[in-house]
Amino acid sequence: MVVDPVARLTDAESVRIARDVLRAATPGLKLCLPDDPAQTPRLLARRGGRRPVLIGNDRALLRAVRHLYGERALGETALSVVPVGNGPSVALARSLGLPLDAVSAARTVLRGNPRALDLLVDDEDGIVLGGLRTEGAEGSAGVAGVSSADSLRRADEPPAADPPWRRMCQALARTVLSRTQREEQHAVPVTPASRTPQVRTVQRLRVEADGAVVAGPDRPVTDVTVRAAGAGLAEVSVQPFGGAPVRVRARSVTVSAPEGFRYRADADAGDSAASAESRTWTVLPRAWHLVLPPG
Repeated sequence: MVVDPVARLTDAESVRIARDVLRAATPGLKLCLPDDPAQTPRLLARRGGRRPVLIGNDRALLRAVRHLYGERALGETALSVVPVGNGPSVALARSLGLPLDAVSAARTVLRGNPRALDLLVDDEDGIVLGGLRTEGAEGSAGVAGVSSADSLRRADEPPAADPPWRRMCQALARTVLSRTQREEQHAVPVTPASRTPQVRTVQRLRVEADGAVVAGPDRPVTDVTVRAAGAGLAEVSVQPFGGAPVRVRARSVTVSAPEGFRYRADADAGDSAASAESRTWTVLPRAWHLVLPPG
């Protein structure tokens, strides 16, 4: 059992509970307490014939899977995980079906069943367990609260200079709006529903699913997501700027843009966004095994 040092700092009580449950049921348990997260791969490499159990958050899970994938031992190793961390840091574990409370997670290690899961692998040998989402490149147009034509004009060409009378009216409107917002803030408490809507970003991407074009630069999009959907397929969701989302399933997905694009894989694991001009993700069916609750 490898206990990630971040887990000990974040929630030592959950670590203690999981350790006690596992130790009571497994007298031969070998406990490893690395001082640095980077030591986890070295400890996993010395596991021998033992089944590895990891206590930690999503980042620890990703490090373990990346190591096993690089060792070419991922397909023959059933990984057990006790998620420990706050909500966002274990969102990936939750999405994979792992229980988040220490007792249930420890019992899953003891009584659960290994389940074969698909894996997304990109053309640079990077892996994705949960899913990925594109992010707008710097300089892309924010499009919340404006019309489609106005947003696309701003993305493609600089705005024309306004005449003096229009600038005067805009300044007056801003003054009135600012005073109104201050009065509303004193009168009505801010709730999630009343906050300013999140700014969406126009992206001009080419998206291909098994060679078929799903979206092109001539039709801007605000969101592209890819996730392993099971049965050896990935689900691709493309949200055009204006219109219903397009969803398809494919074994291979390619996203490209001449000026490059950014994407975030397994976002809640805390990794920074990556960038590329083109990236292809391919599904490896039943590539890794995770011990999950029975049924």
